[in-house]
Parts: sequence; C-alpha cells; structure tokens
Amino acid sequence: MSTPSRPQIPRRALAALCVVCAVLALGAAAMLLRPAADAPAASTPASAMTVEVTAPDRRDWPQVLPGSGPIAPWQEIVVSPETGGLRVAELLVDVGAVVRRGQVLARLADDSLQVDLRKQQAVVAQSRSSLEQASAYVRRADAVGATGSLSDQQIEEYRISEATARATLQSAQADLDSVKLKLAQTRVLAPDDGVVSSRAGIVGNVASAGTELLRLVRQGRLEWRPELDANAIAAVKAGQKAELTLPGGERTTGTVRVAAPTLSTNTGRATVYVSLDGASTARAGMFASGRLRLGSTPAATLPQSAIVMRDGRAYVYLVDGGNKVSAQAVTTGRRQDDRVELLSPMPGDARVVASGGALLSDGVQVTVARQEAAR
Repeated sequence: MSTPSRPQIPRRALAALCVVCAVLALGAAAMLLRPAADAPAASTPASAMTVEVTAPDRRDWPQVLPGSGPIAPWQEIVVSPETGGLRVAELLVDVGAVVRRGQVLARLADDSLQVDLRKQQAVVAQSRSSLEQASAYVRRADAVGATGSLSDQQIEEYRISEATARATLQSAQADLDSVKLKLAQTRVLAPDDGVVSSRAGIVGNVASAGTELLRLVRQGRLEWRPELDANAIAAVKAGQKAELTLPGGERTTGTVRVAAPTLSTNTGRATVYVSLDGASTARAGMFASGRLRLGSTPAATLPQSAIVMRDGRAYVYLVDGGNKVSAQAVTTGRRQDDRVELLSPMPGDARVVASGGALLSDGVQVTVARQEAAR
C-alpha cells in the first residue's frame, strides 16, 4: 500500500507569507519602542501662555515737581484819596476795567476847596502888598539915611518890617500851594497800569484820607503760588517753566519768578511764585494744580502694561534663557504718556514681559512671541 504524498506549497505563496511575517514583526517592534521615544517629549513642561517681551528703553525725560496752590495778583494797588472830609462826587471806572497810569478814577467834590482857594489867593495878594510897602520904606530910608534925617533905629525897624512882610508872604504862598494841592487831590488818579478788581467806594459818601475806593491788579499780572516741601524747594530756580491746569480743565504756562527764601513755621513748606502768561484766562482766587519743569534727565523706561501691582508693590516679570518667568520687585518714578520710569537697577538686555504679567507666577513656562516669529 503506497503512502499518500504531502501537498507542495507554491514558491510564490511561500514568499508572500514571509513578507507578511516580516511586516508584523516590524510593527510589533515599533509598538514596543514607541514609549521609549515619546518619553522625552512627555517630560517637557507645557507653556502657560504666549507673551511678548521688551527691554528697558533709556530716554531723556523732563524732571518735574508737582504742586498746587492759589492764583493771586502779582501786586495789588489800593486806590484811596489823599485828602479827607470830602464827598465822593463820581466813580469813573467799574470792576474789570483796564486803566492806565495817570487816568482819573474818581472825583471828590471840590466846592469848599474852591472857596478856600479864593480866600488864600486874597491873603497872598494882601501879603504881597504889605511886602511892597515895607520895601518902599526901606528904599526911602536908605536914600535919606546919609543926611541924618532918620535915626539908625528907625532905619532898622523898616528893614525888620520888610523881612516880616516877606516871611508873611511866603507863609501865605505856602498855604495857597496847600489848597491847590488838595484841590488837585480831588481827582483820584491811577498810580500804575492795572485792572480794577474791586470797587468799595460809594458815590455820596464822605471819604476820609486813606479810605479804599478801588483796588487794582497791578499791570494785570497774576501769579500761581504752589507750596513745596523743604527737600524739593532747593531744586527750584528763577526762570524755570511751569505748566498748570485751571479748574475748567484749561492748561496754561508760566515762569518761576522767585522761590520764597523762608519756610512757613506752621506747615514747613515754602511758596513758589510763578508768573502766568498774559494770554491765560486764569482769575485771581482760583486754585490750580500743575508741575514745575526742572530740566531733563535720563530715565530707563518700560511700558505701563509691563508693571504689575500686587500688595501695594510694583513688579515686573523677567524671562530667562529657558523661557521661564520670575517676578522682580521694582521702584517706579516719573510717568509720561504710556511709559513709566524704572528706578531699580536692571540690565539693559533684560527680557521683560510686556503685558499680561498679572496672569503669571514664578517659574511658569511661557512662549515668547518674537522667538516663534523668528523660527
């Protein structure tokens, strides 16, 4: 009995089976090796956010001193009559009027002085006649004195009478000049250019000498008078510029005229006198705030958005070489537009988070937007 023969596998089928086995073996090896390859990627920390960085920028900024104070006249002039006991006949200007030196501002009634003037003129004329008579007696005495008709005593009496008459005339003339002066003083004149700021006189009142009729802002000049601490007043010099804001929001400028040489014993502060520009709409009695410009100084600045305020302190976030952030406390100074002066020392090439620092914390990994753009 013959043994049955085994079926023969074709060579092509055997080759295909070998290829399939090889593919399966390679797939199994790839599955086993994948965790080892992915292990480093899994250990890389995830980025918290994408940020932009900036560096401190050095600029020349004006050094300013803030201050506040009232606006007052540079000088005030009290206009009052120099003679008293006369009625106010007329006030020729009102509040707000611009007046010039020598302009008639008020007039006092002069009826009584006109009478005194005529009376004193008559006294002067009488004294002059007496002097002329005494002088004539002296001339005649000198003419006949050599003949011996008049005694020396009589001639001396004539000369004394002449001297007395001359003194009487001079006294009468002085009284006449006094009446004329009082008469001129009934016209109250402006002692200087200015603006009428108040009017206290009343027509019809009998004014005494020195009674205030009007008050002027001399030359129309106003001053801003802020008060500064003792440690700041030393930096203020005459000629420095000032900028102030009026109550209505209008801005105006001025120039430092002088800083007070003494400090107030009550407040320990000193007043600075700032002359305002003539085009200003400021009014005496306003209260304004402003700044004194002391000159320009270099400043390291950062954007306002880079400063993070926490617990009353200012912080910035620095990005290191591995793109991790760390908070650093800083001290800020002047502010201008959207930038802040940085008083704390910091390297010029420091990378500071430009915005969004409030969402970060120490050690957080970030992605720097500029580096992504570069890649």
